[in-house]
Amino acid sequence: MEPWILITVAAAFLQNLRSALQKHLQTSLGTRGASFVRFGYGFPIAILYVLGLHFLGGYELPVPNPVFALWAIIGGLAQIFATMLLVHLFSLRNFAVGTAYSKTEPVQAAIFGFILLGERVTTGAVGAIIVGVAGVMMISVARMPLTFANLLKALAGRTALIGIASGAVFGISAVAYRSASLSLGDHNPIVAAAVTLACVTTFQTVFMLVWMVLQDRREIVDVIRSWRSSSLVGLAGVLGSACWFTAMTLQQVAYVRALGQIELVFTFLASFFLFHERVNRTEVAGCLLIVAGILLLLLG
Repeated sequence: MEPWILITVAAAFLQNLRSALQKHLQTSLGTRGASFVRFGYGFPIAILYVLGLHFLGGYELPVPNPVFALWAIIGGLAQIFATMLLVHLFSLRNFAVGTAYSKTEPVQAAIFGFILLGERVTTGAVGAIIVGVAGVMMISVARMPLTFANLLKALAGRTALIGIASGAVFGISAVAYRSASLSLGDHNPIVAAAVTLACVTTFQTVFMLVWMVLQDRREIVDVIRSWRSSSLVGLAGVLGSACWFTAMTLQQVAYVRALGQIELVFTFLASFFLFHERVNRTEVAGCLLIVAGILLLLLG
């Protein structure tokens, strides 16, 4: 099994854990505060990770360049706003369905990857992505009769549009991160991904701190007071991001994000066992379609 596959599955699991923790924090910290803890409590770990690779692992660190800085800023800003959209989504629908709406990302990531990087995917991969997105669409109409009219209504609703927007901006950030890592030249993929992660999370922390100082300084106090749970979000977030960045340095974004749909399997488990949210047959069927799409991708 190729390394990027195992790394992507680990990334999906850690991302699901982080999202579950953020859902708990959203009620006490609000959307911006719950989004900030992902970066604010994560960037010191990202920096320590880079230092460990250099001083303990003996790896030479790449020198960032203007192209790297541009892609890192684009990716960092896109991820901030995508995260805020996703956290806000949790207040509109249950955890599983809220996450499902954002999982149109693989199609959008494939489009952005083609436009920005000229990356193409195989016909089999396109089919696998379509099957996975069909599963997402089934989940979106799981609480109403499965008809074409209801599908259009669900996809045109406010919740769906926010979720699709979240997936689009996550897709942009993913392509930007891959571009940033690749711009560092012929370095070890793990090191390139680690440096990208450290630079991006540091920038995101500074950006959001300035934003909160200008908008509502009480949010900073609330984030500090919740340090126990917030630090867990930061840890899960930075470990997950390290896995995502590494996988996307090793493989095209469309493939990584398509496999990353396995997060929805973890999401349904968390929705049922942690949040005690009801899951119906249509949602289960949609989840199985997503798994089928993942298997098609891997077998192809």
